[in-house]
Amino acid sequence: MKVVATPISDLLILEPHVFGDARGFFLESFNARVFAEATGAKVDFVQDNHSRSQQGVLRGLHYQIRQPQGKLVRVVAGRVFDVAVDMRRSSAHFGQWFGVELSAENNRQFWIPPGFAHGFVVLSETADFLYKATDYYAPEHERCLRWDDPHVGVQWPCEGLPLLLSAKDQAGLSFGECETYS
Repeated sequence: MKVVATPISDLLILEPHVFGDARGFFLESFNARVFAEATGAKVDFVQDNHSRSQQGVLRGLHYQIRQPQGKLVRVVAGRVFDVAVDMRRSSAHFGQWFGVELSAENNRQFWIPPGFAHGFVVLSETADFLYKATDYYAPEHERCLRWDDPHVGVQWPCEGLPLLLSAKDQAGLSFGECETYS
């Protein structure tokens, strides 16, 4: 597995080795020992999730103020622009964002440790998005940072796409109103 650093040191792009031939391909999507060696993080994933969304769907930016979740995310069909925002007041990157394109073609994975808000927009006709989480979903602790908050300034590559957001995501709070981590 190749680890690609990002401008926010705790966020990592992981590129698994893909073995392909005329029959298709094989890749190891997760191996705890390899993940720990590559990232320096020893994690226990407790929940796997799979969502399918159509083009223009924007999900996020979500986080749990209690039971924070680390997420290892990837796309197995289609392509998305995936974003993480640092919500940790103690971080030198507090309030900063990083985004990466994930697709079935590039096989990239994105490691987002606890303490970040997370979201994505679907760029292809549809996308199947998978992620492993380090803690269980706890709706009573879920918070939503507004996807277009000017303080954060995420540059979503969705010009010309009609965006589709849930009522929850439309009601996201500004960065200044959001609860944050210490």
